[in-house]
Amino acid sequence: MAIATFSTYSFCCTRIDPARFTRFPSTHYSPHSQRLQSRVSITTRLNSSNSVSPADSNNNNNNNNRKYELHDGTSMQSRRSGSPVFVKLPEDSTWLGGKVRRRKAMAQSFKALAAAGVEGVVVEVWWGMVEREGPGVYDWRGYVDLIALASSCGLKVRASLAFHQCGTDSGDPNWIPLPVWVLEEIDKDPDIAYSDRFGRRNMEYISLGCDILPVLRGRSPIQAYTDFMRNFRDTFKPFLGVIITGVQVGMGPAGELRYPLCPSQKLSWAWRSRELGEFQCYDKYMLASLNACARKFGMREWGNGGPIGAGNLMQDPEHTEFFRSDDGSWNTAYGSFFLQWYSGMLLLHGERICRETETIFRGTRVNISAKVGGIHWHYGTQSHPSELTAGYYNTSTRDGYLPIARMFGRYGFTMCCSCFEMRDVDEKPLNPLSSPEGYLRQLLLAAKVCDIPLEGENSATSLDDTSFQQVLKMSKFYSDGLDKPSFSFNFVRMDKNMFEYHNWVRFTRFVRQMSDGNIFRSKLDFRGGIRLSSTFDASRVGMAFAYC
Repeated sequence: MAIATFSTYSFCCTRIDPARFTRFPSTHYSPHSQRLQSRVSITTRLNSSNSVSPADSNNNNNNNNRKYELHDGTSMQSRRSGSPVFVKLPEDSTWLGGKVRRRKAMAQSFKALAAAGVEGVVVEVWWGMVEREGPGVYDWRGYVDLIALASSCGLKVRASLAFHQCGTDSGDPNWIPLPVWVLEEIDKDPDIAYSDRFGRRNMEYISLGCDILPVLRGRSPIQAYTDFMRNFRDTFKPFLGVIITGVQVGMGPAGELRYPLCPSQKLSWAWRSRELGEFQCYDKYMLASLNACARKFGMREWGNGGPIGAGNLMQDPEHTEFFRSDDGSWNTAYGSFFLQWYSGMLLLHGERICRETETIFRGTRVNISAKVGGIHWHYGTQSHPSELTAGYYNTSTRDGYLPIARMFGRYGFTMCCSCFEMRDVDEKPLNPLSSPEGYLRQLLLAAKVCDIPLEGENSATSLDDTSFQQVLKMSKFYSDGLDKPSFSFNFVRMDKNMFEYHNWVRFTRFVRQMSDGNIFRSKLDFRGGIRLSSTFDASRVGMAFAYC
């Protein structure tokens, strides 16, 4: 039986032409219009009859129209040049029931950040907290209060809509599972969750194999994410474009567009063990898609599961049949077929969410973004196995990040990526195959080619000068040669160590360097009455306002 060559094969499941994966014209992005400078008074009564607002709180029974006064901070004329810095808040910044945790310490920390010239904070908005009890029942109270608090201290907000699980299990202090009713549906149909070849289920994020199937009490996962985003927009409409200047939408485990190659909590050290990861294609929905594509391709035997000979999690890729460099099956017709399907399904998932997100937030003057995972510990090999199992068809002969950047460009998305503080010289003695700088440069080049804005992040909380200088170096790599570079940085994350004197001095110096030296809001008088004009003043405030 004659088999069509893969180069002419039109991808049957995602309707994406493989020829488009090799070379891409620049995608031109028009940034959203400039932010509104104003003072806004809003009412927190929600638009949805199924939502719970601060007005409905037991503590506010006699005040059905609780109001917050929001301040936009600096004027448009005095807004700084350079690259703004945001700080990601702790995962547990709000309690179930609608309260800000450690409110007094949080307010003091916000004032210190604003005084140091930080542009704003990144707030993770957890699906498992907001829509916890039942489908279509949203409780935004804690987030309304937290965002209003940030505004009153002179900070902007980036909202990160998190459709994934946080933490490892119920014993984790930061444990936030998927909504209760979603977990009940997974109990009824375990194939809603990802599965590897050993039958191990991953509960961090719903399998993209059932993206458009009504597996969540009559709704598909994409419909559930869309309804959540729409209710967020309607609830926070007065904030959008004024205080909430960015919305990052989660697309997978840890909020990243990828498969759960291994549990997310292991990714912080997976590069040290050189973990290969596992292909997550063994739930019945993913298998049905793979089988249909294999039949259409004329090779039914290719549709029974993932690659044979992919080794075990900790194995040297050169000792595996699939990943080895010289004659690994990743570089055969079968390998190309499977990896095209596997990465194509991930792209289709991203495309669906991008399309819905762009439609929902169109006209709100909010920057929308999504994050790509920082999988770098096999970047020095030919097959890049851990990237392949994460869903990035990126090898020594193929660019797997250009299709993602191009997709983001089509919908006006900013791309977020991590590893900005990591250096090859530090990582290679521990893992010679790792290259965080090589990985990041490739991603930054993809963003430049596709003309899309970029958000950088650190992968671990590092407060030393070497890490901060590396961030500056990589941000310059992206910005050099661009007429109007659009780069910002999310520092991950705020904790009490950040406010220790020497750490705080280094951090405020970094903010100043990112902002071209023009950071301190000497004329800004947000609620609390603090006026600063020097690094020394900012350092003293940081000590006084330590987050506990």
